[in-house]
Amino acid sequence: RGLYNMKTINTTTELTVQDIQNILEQAVDAAYRAADVYEQDNFPNRRWGACGFAWTNIYKHNGKDIKGNTKMGRALKAAGVTQDYTRTFQLWNPSKYPTQNVDTLLAGARAATKVLEHYGFEAYAGSRLD
Repeated sequence: RGLYNMKTINTTTELTVQDIQNILEQAVDAAYRAADVYEQDNFPNRRWGACGFAWTNIYKHNGKDIKGNTKMGRALKAAGVTQDYTRTFQLWNPSKYPTQNVDTLLAGARAATKVLEHYGFEAYAGSRLD
């Protein structure tokens, strides 16, 4: 249930928009799988836990802060990553799993975070109850 099938992307050089899109695709895929496993293991009869939201915030790449006007910031925007109200880059509900269960969604956000960390990003999963 760990990371799998990681593409070889040289993260010591500047990432292209296509590189970022590939990384995001892997992150979303890992997030969905993690959310599905969590849901099946903990809520096999489709019972629900608490309702809420989960996301992954992205702060740095290879130790450098990411702001909207940096090369990395512009590349993230071009790849479709949005910024929240604090201007932090964010993947909102990266699993896109069809549930409102905050624990399931958080499992997905944590999996996305692990993929991003594999490629040199400093990222953290977050959640809140609805």
